[in-house]
Amino acid sequence: MQVVQFSDPHIDLRFPHRAAALARAVTHVNTMPAGPDAVLITGDCVEHGHPDEYALFQDLLRPLRAPVFIVPGNHDDRAALLTLYPPPAPNLPGFLQYAVDDFPLRLIGLDTHRPGHGGGELDGARLDWLEARLREAPERPTLLFMHHPPVRTGLHVMDGMDLRGREALCDLLLDHPQVLRVVAGHLHMSLTAGFAHTTVMTCPGTDATLHPDLSRPAQLRVQRQPPMCLLHAWTPETGLNSFTQVIAPAPWHPLFDGDRWHDFDPPHGPYLSL
Repeated sequence: MQVVQFSDPHIDLRFPHRAAALARAVTHVNTMPAGPDAVLITGDCVEHGHPDEYALFQDLLRPLRAPVFIVPGNHDDRAALLTLYPPPAPNLPGFLQYAVDDFPLRLIGLDTHRPGHGGGELDGARLDWLEARLREAPERPTLLFMHHPPVRTGLHVMDGMDLRGREALCDLLLDHPQVLRVVAGHLHMSLTAGFAHTTVMTCPGTDATLHPDLSRPAQLRVQRQPPMCLLHAWTPETGLNSFTQVIAPAPWHPLFDGDRWHDFDPPHGPYLSL
């Protein structure tokens, strides 16, 4: 099973380059040799939660050939997303929080939206619902997806918009080793961290990846890098592996075809040796 993760498109009619970036991301997925079984979007779908932004967001996703599963970010309007993307059952009423049981890898989306705040929250009701879902399928490999990562980054601005309830989530997951990965967005950066018994990964934005200057944690100084997405691939033999992919047009090259290696010399000279 393969799952592509996008995050933080922030569609805004004032900035058409963001829509163009999401369109490129959709093309990237549709041109993969093995198309994914599902696409996750981990929040901040639009900038202001306006209906016209969501209409454009829907139009941009329409060409995708795989089902899309969405959770809200702090810039989203939960009620609007619930109307546009009704969650499958089982779900938590009033929240965009649900389980997807159609695949070998179970997907559980968590709604961390906290209205009026940049930070997120997993309160008792949301955590109780999650615990019930995990207890009903303790043997099924599971991936959790959410907007706010449940870890500290060391960047003061981002840690000021972190997740309430992360300690309770950590305690809960210690009892559920079937959770193989927790994936999130929000940071517009690629981050990998340990959490409970598992691993947290954050997905960069579809418009750009931000590389932080860690020497100045009180300032959010960043370098703008190419947009990226994550590809999560699960098989019974390998378990869950996660790959980071640059969203950029490039040809597919047969580096190894099953019985021999091929040369791979890009225009600026060879750089790959295995």
